Amino acid sequence: MQKVLVTGGAGYIGSVLVRQLLEHNYRVVVLDSLMYGGESLLDLFNNNNFDFVKGDIRREEDIAMAMKGVDFVVHLAAIVGDPACAKQPELAKSTNLDGSKLLYSIANKMGVKRFIFSSTCSNYGRMANPDIMVDEMSELAPVSLYAETKVGVEKFLLSQPKSNTCKPTVLRFSTVYGLSLRPRFDLTVNEFTKELALGRELVIFGEQFWRPYCHVVDLARSVLIALEAPMEKVAFNVYNVGDSSENYQKKMIVEEIKKFIPDSKIKYIQKNEDPRDYRVSFEKIKNELGFSITQRVPDGISQILKVIKHRILLNPDNAEFKNV
Repeated sequence: MQKVLVTGGAGYIGSVLVRQLLEHNYRVVVLDSLMYGGESLLDLFNNNNFDFVKGDIRREEDIAMAMKGVDFVVHLAAIVGDPACAKQPELAKSTNLDGSKLLYSIANKMGVKRFIFSSTCSNYGRMANPDIMVDEMSELAPVSLYAETKVGVEKFLLSQPKSNTCKPTVLRFSTVYGLSLRPRFDLTVNEFTKELALGRELVIFGEQFWRPYCHVVDLARSVLIALEAPMEKVAFNVYNVGDSSENYQKKMIVEEIKKFIPDSKIKYIQKNEDPRDYRVSFEKIKNELGFSITQRVPDGISQILKVIKHRILLNPDNAEFKNV
C-alpha cells in the first residue's frame, strides 16, 4: 500500500479527501495544526491505515515526523481565503509561502515521488477580456494576499529542477461548496443557501461578477486522479479543477436557490468594482486526465437545504463553521 501525507487533512477539503484515499487503499497520515479543531477526523482513528501528526508545516521537525515512509504528498494546509489572509497577513505569508517551500524541500530530500499542490483559480484575478474564458496559459493577476501566496508557491514548484525526485503538480481549485465533515458556511453557495433557508433577507454585492464553482467531493476526487495519472502527464504540470459549465455569477446562484425557495428575499447592491471576475475553462483536465464532475451547484444547494431544514447542525451560524 502506498502512503500519502495530507497536510491540512482535518480541514474542509482534507477531511473529504482523506476518506477517499482510504477507500482507494492508500495508507494516510494527516499533518494538521488543528486550527479549526479535529472532530472531522474522529472516526478515522479506528482505521489501522490512518495516522495523525499534530504539527505545523513551518516546523521542520513536524514535517520530518509526518513524512516518514511517505510516497506522495498532498499539500492542502494554508490560511485559506482573502478575509483570513487579510486578518493575519504575516501568518498567511509564513504558512502559505514559506511553509509550502519548506514542505516541498523536505519531501524532495526524503525521496517523496509526487507533490500535489492545491492552488486556486483566484490567481487569475480579473479577466482582461470578459468574452473569453481564462485557461492554464492565461496570465496570472492575483489581487489578494491569498492568491499572491499561491502564485508564489506555484512559481517555486514549477521552477524546480526536472531531475528532482519529487515531481510537483499544481491543481487550481474552483470556488468550493458543499458539505464536509468540517462544514463551512462562509463560502458563497453554502452561505447564500443557509441564509435563505433560514428565512433571512440576503444582501448581495456585485451580483454580475463571475466565478467557477466545484463541489468539495469533486475537488477531492481530482487529487486522486492526479495521484494515479501517469507521472509523465502530470509532473510539472498545472490543471484548473472544475467544469466549464459551472461558471456562475452571484445572481445566477440566487436563481438556482429560488427554484427551491421561491419566496426568497433578495437585496442587490450595485458594485461595479470587484477585483476578482473570471470565467475559467476546464478542458485541459477533462481531456488530459479524464476528469469530470459528479455534482453541480443545484445538487449542493439541495444538500445544504436538507441539513438546515432537518437541523442536522443545531446552529449553522456558529463561528466554528467559518474561517474568520
